[in-house]
Amino acid sequence: MDKRKHDREILHLAVPAFGALVAEPLFLLSDAAIVGRLGTAQQAGLTIAGQALTTLIGVCVFLAYATTAAVARQVGAGDLRYATRQGIDGLWLALAIGVTLIAVGLPMSPAIVGFFGDNAYAVEYLRVSLLGAPGMLVVLAGTGVLRGLQNGRVPLYVSVGMFTANLILNVLFVLVFGWGIAGSAWGTVTAQTGGALVYLVAVLRLARRHGASLRPDWRGLRAAVTSGFALVIRTVTLQATLVLATRVAAQQGTDTAAAYGISSRIWLLSSFVLDAVAIAGQSLLGRHLGAGDQKAAREVTRRMLWWGFFTSCGFGVLLLAAIPWIPGLFDASPEVSALLVQALLVVALIQPIGGPTFVLDGVLIGAGDMKYLAWAGVLTLAAFLPAAHLASGHGIAVLWLALGWWMLVRLLTLGARARTGAWLVTGATR
Repeated sequence: MDKRKHDREILHLAVPAFGALVAEPLFLLSDAAIVGRLGTAQQAGLTIAGQALTTLIGVCVFLAYATTAAVARQVGAGDLRYATRQGIDGLWLALAIGVTLIAVGLPMSPAIVGFFGDNAYAVEYLRVSLLGAPGMLVVLAGTGVLRGLQNGRVPLYVSVGMFTANLILNVLFVLVFGWGIAGSAWGTVTAQTGGALVYLVAVLRLARRHGASLRPDWRGLRAAVTSGFALVIRTVTLQATLVLATRVAAQQGTDTAAAYGISSRIWLLSSFVLDAVAIAGQSLLGRHLGAGDQKAAREVTRRMLWWGFFTSCGFGVLLLAAIPWIPGLFDASPEVSALLVQALLVVALIQPIGGPTFVLDGVLIGAGDMKYLAWAGVLTLAAFLPAAHLASGHGIAVLWLALGWWMLVRLLTLGARARTGAWLVTGATR
């Protein structure tokens, strides 16, 4: 394949993936903009609860990523029925985990929030949001199925619909009905549950088309859990880093917690921009390796690295230009605004590190190199711990510099693996 063909394939998957991914940070940004009208304490509560919920759900991201890679390998091998069957196993697993999160998370909500600090608004938001866990996880698994089948359009349409519904319901519940921060949570839960229903219908149609059974396959479920275990470790280390950063910010006061919450959501937005390219990598690498084409896998990796680097640089430039106007979008107080400007300057400057880091992460996930990702995650978390300790009490800019160091270590560990070629394992399964 030539470079143009690779670029067309990457864009064909990355553009709709970006539209789908950007809905999640836009959920949080729109929630922050609306909840910000209620007060700084509510904004800080949303920051804490949002990080706790993101951590709980983020640990289960293997439902999307591992499913994408596994389904894409079967597509490359030409077995669409079994590809759909693996996706259905992922949906059953998502429902089981979601129900478990509700049962365990509801009574533990005060303790979870207490890890970050005392905030009653955070407990209120988290308790309502946990009710949407099954829907959120079904969305993850359904997204993985369709992306593995090289279909990025349906996830895009669902995400746009979910974001639109979330925004309308948040305005209605919070600003019109006066339900407070709980209204924001109810709006998000309703939107995500609706999106999950759409995915269930889409996968049902795929199952009928390819003759795949809808009943749970216990061997398939065990295989899904086993294959996702290493990816869970990788994700836990990532989430642990972000949780620790949120805790460091919260311990520096309400203003810092609120400013960190806004800046982290903007960073999350940039991360999802880059993750769109990484997701294209998961799907394309899985397909090429499933078809036994190592040469195409290497070529598409090089093109994605190029796309990731220049995209991250472009986002950094745009963010620098937008910094003067961002605090006003969130109705931030003067104190929060000053801290937010400091944070966003660092966030913009560390963007070029993120591009190749996210791409390489997606490449190794697509190749099924989960064990290495798990060990690399442990190493990068260990590198962040002393940096987080140094950042404690030294302001929000130093905290973001510590996160920049963490990203650099991730880039070095992933780049070292990519250079070896040991991840290029071909076949329908790894």
